[in-house]
Amino acid sequence: MKLHELMTPKGSRKKRKRIGRGAGSGSGKTAGRGTKGQNSRSGGGVSLGFEGGQMPLHRRIPKRGFTNIFKKHYEIINIKDLKHFDSGEIIDRNTFLKVGLLKKAKAVKLLGEGDISYPLNIKVDKVSQAAKEKIESAGGKVEIG
Repeated sequence: MKLHELMTPKGSRKKRKRIGRGAGSGSGKTAGRGTKGQNSRSGGGVSLGFEGGQMPLHRRIPKRGFTNIFKKHYEIINIKDLKHFDSGEIIDRNTFLKVGLLKKAKAVKLLGEGDISYPLNIKVDKVSQAAKEKIESAGGKVEIG
């Protein structure tokens, strides 16, 4: 068997039904929608979640919780991600963007997963206590702001 000899099984490719193309086509005039009624009209049918006039489920269930619209979202960077940088380098948000550790210039929080053995000067928006201790023990500095 060769590629040019391959054939699809009979009946596996069905032509689409062309509706509303005249009486001779078998589905002309009402185009398979029946006569009269909500679903025969253009734009007919019920909206998503409509339950025939009964109070819809999404309105019957009690609302709970609260979303703080002022919450600050941080982009997380771990100490193990700092292997891209050389000893003594000054690192800030723009540096993270250039290297590809950040996709957008968001607020950055530094966490302490991983180890570091050379000094780095880092400026971030937030830092965990463990991360701060690891960087300072390696001889580096962490600036918040």
